[in-house]
Amino acid sequence: MNWHTVCPLEKIQPDTGVCALIAGTQVALFRPRADEKVYALSNIDPFAQASVLSRGLIAEHQQALWVASPLKKQRFRLSDGYCLEDESRSIPAWPARVRDGMVEVAI
Repeated sequence: MNWHTVCPLEKIQPDTGVCALIAGTQVALFRPRADEKVYALSNIDPFAQASVLSRGLIAEHQQALWVASPLKKQRFRLSDGYCLEDESRSIPAWPARVRDGMVEVAI
């Protein structure tokens, strides 16, 4: 597993997501709260085949954090990319961490 440094944590505002190109892959990074916990999912909405998930709405449902696609509103669990509406359309998720104030993703 190779860890890639993406950006300073402060570049991702709490309650938002951003997109990063990591090792040729579009990755949506989410920071749901004001702490150092970040999540990394594919930025590609598998229903619309569009690079939009980083702009989705972060929500809590069934005691888990999710992102709702801004296009078709399907929800993907931040911890593992599981799709609530259609598990056959779940998306890749990667380990993410904050180390010395920098966001890192393992792809």
